[in-house]
Amino acid sequence: MIIYNVTLNVDHDVAESWLQWMIDNHIPDVMKTGMFIDNNIFRLIGDEKSGGVTYAVQYRCADMTTYEKYRDEFAPALQAETNKKFQGKFVAFRSLLEVVK
Repeated sequence: MIIYNVTLNVDHDVAESWLQWMIDNHIPDVMKTGMFIDNNIFRLIGDEKSGGVTYAVQYRCADMTTYEKYRDEFAPALQAETNKKFQGKFVAFRSLLEVVK
């Protein structure tokens, strides 16, 4: 099992609209690719001094091959849409986690 984790710091002035857009649009679009089993979105507690609001969005997929297909076939367009809508208002860091237990 692979967890695709996207950690984002979002500017305070768009944090509310960004979160709503993620819940209503972006995450459903990612899930529609059929590459992921489920997802979660978390807000980092105690990060008020970062200059924004920090979230971690996690998507769970069956294996690395499935993730790589998502990365190669779907991610560029989905990331471009996010960048277009919130350009300059967030930074993102992506990582992969392997479930060991």
